[in-house]
Amino acid sequence: MASRIAFRALAAIVATTALTAPFAQGASATTPPARTTAVTAADENPFRWMDLDGLRAEYRFMCPAGHCVGYWSLVLTDEVARRSYRGGEFFAYAPATGEFGFFLDTDIATRTVRHPRQVRLVDSDFTRSHPRFEIRYGDSAQPKKARVVAMATTWMR
Repeated sequence: MASRIAFRALAAIVATTALTAPFAQGASATTPPARTTAVTAADENPFRWMDLDGLRAEYRFMCPAGHCVGYWSLVLTDEVARRSYRGGEFFAYAPATGEFGFFLDTDIATRTVRHPRQVRLVDSDFTRSHPRFEIRYGDSAQPKKARVVAMATTWMR
């Protein structure tokens, strides 16, 4: 029960962070732009500095409580998602530290998901603090035995 409460609290933090940034940017949209170059959604992609293997960055909209916001996330590529998976769960894992990340399942943060289309990592402390993390499939209680299906590496900029 305590872990469920913790997951819901984490989901609220992630949702608040995702909701706050676009509104703060929208408030400044009424003032004239200070620069002459156009900013595209690709320029705001927080994952653009990562080397992605089996993952791709995707921009989506979510409308919790009727307030729509856009956010970037990492999802499995179509090729990886089409593969056959049986008897396990997907989880985000940083092999250097043994830490786990969380997926965003609709608007709830969850440590594991069963279906490849549910794999969705948002820009978080986990993705920023680990130079390499992997999406694995298997038993999250034994992460070293699980199959690596995708990985992301952040190189020095």
